[in-house]
Amino acid sequence: MKIERSAGVLLHPTSLPGKFGIGDLGQSAYHFIDWMHDAGQTLWQVFPLGPTGYGDSPYQCFSAFAGNPLLISPEELHKDGLLTEKEIHEVPHWNKHHIDFGPAIEYKYELLHKAFKHFKKLDKNIEEECGDFCKANNYWLDDYSLFMAAKQYHGGVQWTQWDPSIAFRKKNSEWKKKLKDEIEFQKFLQFVFNKQWTNVREYAHSKKIKIIGDLPIFIAYDSADLWANKEQFTVREDGTLEFVAGVPPDYFSATGQLWGNPLYKWKVMEKDDFHWWRQRISKLLGMVDLIRIDHFRGFDAYWEIPGDATTAINGRWVKAPGEKLFNSIKKALGDLPIIAEDLGVITDSVVELRDKFNFPGIKILQFGLGTDGDKKFLPHNHVQNCVAHTGSHDNETTHGFIESERKKNSGIYEWAQKYLNYYGDNMTNELIRTAYASVANIVVIPMQDILNLGNEARMNLPGSLGGNWNWRFTWDQLHGDLTKHYKEMTVMFERPPLKKIENAKIEVSEE
Repeated sequence: MKIERSAGVLLHPTSLPGKFGIGDLGQSAYHFIDWMHDAGQTLWQVFPLGPTGYGDSPYQCFSAFAGNPLLISPEELHKDGLLTEKEIHEVPHWNKHHIDFGPAIEYKYELLHKAFKHFKKLDKNIEEECGDFCKANNYWLDDYSLFMAAKQYHGGVQWTQWDPSIAFRKKNSEWKKKLKDEIEFQKFLQFVFNKQWTNVREYAHSKKIKIIGDLPIFIAYDSADLWANKEQFTVREDGTLEFVAGVPPDYFSATGQLWGNPLYKWKVMEKDDFHWWRQRISKLLGMVDLIRIDHFRGFDAYWEIPGDATTAINGRWVKAPGEKLFNSIKKALGDLPIIAEDLGVITDSVVELRDKFNFPGIKILQFGLGTDGDKKFLPHNHVQNCVAHTGSHDNETTHGFIESERKKNSGIYEWAQKYLNYYGDNMTNELIRTAYASVANIVVIPMQDILNLGNEARMNLPGSLGGNWNWRFTWDQLHGDLTKHYKEMTVMFERPPLKKIENAKIEVSEE
């Protein structure tokens, strides 16, 4: 895949401003698209859009196919006659800069249940529209809605703690009758999410903005995907994990990282030509324009850890059928607009797999700073077919990173000053400017860096529990000078390229 020079913003919809405790797909989403358009931005990158589970992480979802009901806009529901004026105006007071997930989830679902009650009283047209959506998506929606209904019935606990008859799908038909109302509610939520997201995406397209989605390579253990397809994942008949995902010990961790996600039984998946994967990619491409695949190296080889391990030390590298998989997907869907998150320990075979399909890799500028930094991440070493970021959702904000290094007297701060030839008070902007000036075709900057915020706005601290994924911004932070500044940078560094003037006539004065 190759895309013309362009610039964009990394911002998950949960971080949008709004009065309902968490960002959503309402007017703030449209306002943000307007701002991007005015600022010359043509790419909007988001995190995975699925329903979040443990730790509120978008990388641990209850489904690889479903949308997150928390992103549903109450204001848009009101426009559709599904909530009353009173119901959307009696709103609790929320922190404008941080999501308090517990109370926000409870409040949001109260509104969603009210909307469902109104929905059941509306005319048949919208019911038929919902029915059409359910039929078109029954290949994943039927299992997902039953899974979520059963989870709700069992108080939200993991599926392994449910009644065995539904945990191991022995009496699905009986449970479908028993949980009929909750199943319909779950299907309604997916219908509404899809409608609102489709409207937002179409509006983005009207402003010449493409959306970069995100696909975690692994699924969550507590997910409808595993529960409904146990034979394709590394779980035993009793539901215990045979093997799990992670990464081996390295410079940063003596015991490695034990992620705990189930792995794929690739030989089983090969038997039907990776049907589940083709469905997954096809579904996501129906929602976004480009796909960033997280932990891409796992398609070449992955670190296999025993399911009962307490650390990632005793694992082994196992070869994955990456080339076979992508050939199958490409045969079914055509050229793949995929971005490969190729960070970490990258071998020659990972690079070969990435380049064979012409997937852009990723460059994180923070990783290149300092005398000990990895210089391949610095702008003067970029290649055209890559995506440049100042940082990612797992990094400190650039302002926070630079301040931390300055306080530690590590030398990175002084090195960055010399490299950037900048001694002012906004080094973040200078790093962004160098990213824009690089040959990288795609530059996507986290919103926190655009606003030059410190680590109070950090999105995620890997390995920590709680306090992540909760940052939000407010419109007063996004002032007019900033809009003008980014518009000027996109023009100056030709993102997108300036149109060539063909057959231009040059007038020469005879004076």
